[in-house]
Amino acid sequence: MFDIIDEWGPEKIVCVSDARTGMRGVLVIDNTARGMGKGGTRMSLTVSVKEVARLARNMTWKWAGVDLFYGGAKAGIQADPAAASKEDVLRAFVRALRNEVPEEYVFGLDVGLTEADAAIMLDEADGRAGAVGTPHALGGLPYDQLGVTGHGVAETVDAAAQFAGLSTSSLSASIQGFGAVGAATARRLDELGATMVAVSTSQGGLYNPDGLDVAQLLALRNEYGDALVNYYSDAKPLTAGEELTVAADVLVPAALQDAIDAELARTLPARILVEGANLPSSAEAQQILHDRGVIVVPDFIANAGGVVAAAVAMDCRYSGIRPERAAVFDSISTKLRASTLETLNGSKHQGLTTHHVARATAQARVAEAMRLRGRLPIPA
Repeated sequence: MFDIIDEWGPEKIVCVSDARTGMRGVLVIDNTARGMGKGGTRMSLTVSVKEVARLARNMTWKWAGVDLFYGGAKAGIQADPAAASKEDVLRAFVRALRNEVPEEYVFGLDVGLTEADAAIMLDEADGRAGAVGTPHALGGLPYDQLGVTGHGVAETVDAAAQFAGLSTSSLSASIQGFGAVGAATARRLDELGATMVAVSTSQGGLYNPDGLDVAQLLALRNEYGDALVNYYSDAKPLTAGEELTVAADVLVPAALQDAIDAELARTLPARILVEGANLPSSAEAQQILHDRGVIVVPDFIANAGGVVAAAVAMDCRYSGIRPERAAVFDSISTKLRASTLETLNGSKHQGLTTHHVARATAQARVAEAMRLRGRLPIPA
């Protein structure tokens, strides 16, 4: 496990288990130089310590990339999110981290968890300060219901189009993953006038070069979940992965990590790639896309709408004052569009990948905080 530790962190890895429920989980607090650890909690059967550590590091860069003062952290529970025992497992996980929450970490949402789960975590943490992303009825800011992350992804698409001298209303788009992030991205892109030509879920994909009916897709998702692809008729069915290779100006990978490797990057037809998921592309793929002239908005910029909303929610934990939806969306748009244009211009002028430029900006901010706190490595 020591091979995942470097000069940035992680500062703390807490592995927990519970014999009665079978719960196995991990909390990784990566770097707190700019503030306490904050990041989502995911649940899946394949969660591992290394996966959560990668995501926690990404959170370090995400917070610093949008210049908000929290530290990188992430939690994971190795369990089936569809199992009947989900609530018991969640409660056991929260109880096991009572020494860390809420002083060092606050629960949030990621893959496999919903606002209803955030409510359970809040209840078990015994106080408003223990979790964010909770339902409206509990005074929370329900990220998935509002679609804050997807809204931000679409705003960065629009900013990237502006950078390229294009109008979003002239662009076609394909989205891999039509969950909370992908659906909200599609909704906002539709509002901006883009033509959605392809979407996918865990059960397959849909393609229509003339455009999909986004309102109908959203309604079907509300009714059937990922099975929506079986109920939408005016489209060609796609097999897994085809949504990445259809003719579309914009590609938004919004599913899981490691979706785009070097081989795919060499032939990817999209002119603009906006990373809605965490860690969807390899470093080699990023360089190939850069060399090909594909505009890439890195994940820790593109999907930072959730952390902007989380920062607002964190600030409101004790006051009981719920922020206005319009104010949250305005903050997301302002921060993410500025970070996108800064990154794209930096990449153009420096001749480096956008990931390199954005990460360098984030690292400089974290390094300065570490210097001021006396946390930089001692010279040999």
